[in-house]
Amino acid sequence: MQEAIPYRTNWSRDPPTIAATNTGGSDEPMVMKMISENPVVVFGEPSCCMCHVVKKLLLGLGVNPAVYEVEEDHAVAVVEFLTRMNIGLNEGREGTRSSVQFPAVFVGGKLFGGLERVMSTHISGELVPILKDAGALWL
Repeated sequence: MQEAIPYRTNWSRDPPTIAATNTGGSDEPMVMKMISENPVVVFGEPSCCMCHVVKKLLLGLGVNPAVYEVEEDHAVAVVEFLTRMNIGLNEGREGTRSSVQFPAVFVGGKLFGGLERVMSTHISGELVPILKDAGALWL
């Protein structure tokens, strides 16, 4: 008689995360690298329920976003950098002076928005085509 092999998986559906724990220097090069190398990046705090909702929604759609978990002592610097970067990307456009808030979702190297924008585009059916155009979905 054959013996059954117990089923066990070490795979996790959770996206890879990078915690902002850089003690000496700036987080800006790491942030720029993540945004430029990944089709979807989620910036947020580890204990933020809204960040969790955004990550789970994107995972449910088949997107595996890169997640940058910002620790409390680095949050102000990262928000200021993302806000400066967003103003630079959208120079000359109206309504781009507002501060970036967590969760901040970047799609295709540009700031897409937060939870409200992700949910509204998902409900309206516009999110999947945007993710396809960014290369995050291969459907």
